Amino acid sequence: MANEGVNSGRRRFLTATTAVVGAVGVAAAAVPFISSWKPSARAQVAGAPVEVDISKIDLEPGMRMIVQWRGKPVWIFRRTPEQLAALPGLNDRLRDPASDNVDQTPAFAKNETRSLKPELAVIVGICTHLGCSPSYVPELQPQAFDSEWAGGFYCPCHNSRFDLAGRVFQGVPAPSNLEVPPYHFVDDNHLIVGVAPEGAA
Repeated sequence: MANEGVNSGRRRFLTATTAVVGAVGVAAAAVPFISSWKPSARAQVAGAPVEVDISKIDLEPGMRMIVQWRGKPVWIFRRTPEQLAALPGLNDRLRDPASDNVDQTPAFAKNETRSLKPELAVIVGICTHLGCSPSYVPELQPQAFDSEWAGGFYCPCHNSRFDLAGRVFQGVPAPSNLEVPPYHFVDDNHLIVGVAPEGAA
């Protein structure tokens, strides 16, 4: 009786239906699995470029803005003509005055001021020794830690010093200059941290 009247059409229908239901189930299970590989919205925002309104920097000489990019503090500040004039005189005291270390200085910032515009600095505020955040000491006057101080950054944790271009001094624990992040100007009042200028390597 079991061999009587096998309905091949019904068998094909059941086989096809089972295959379709199985494929839908595999797809339904694969979507959340594959989605788990993508970075979270929080991670995407943390790594996203940051637009900064720099118009307020003109209001106060020596003012410094701090923005977060990829979890790092990025310092943006305006240098005075006196501060810019002091930079070349420090070369003999610096470990890497020409910013030869490409990990800290992108090609577009390989100049004396390590910036796109000489008066405006954009530097990651993390000491290259142990990751501390150095103090901003912009005054061109002797300090307890340096009798020939010409402005810059001082890390009190281990006495590392950097000039106002973020270049490291000789004889301090920090091995390299402060990092210059990729950035570019949108207009005179806005810049974007996280994207290098068009055409930059």
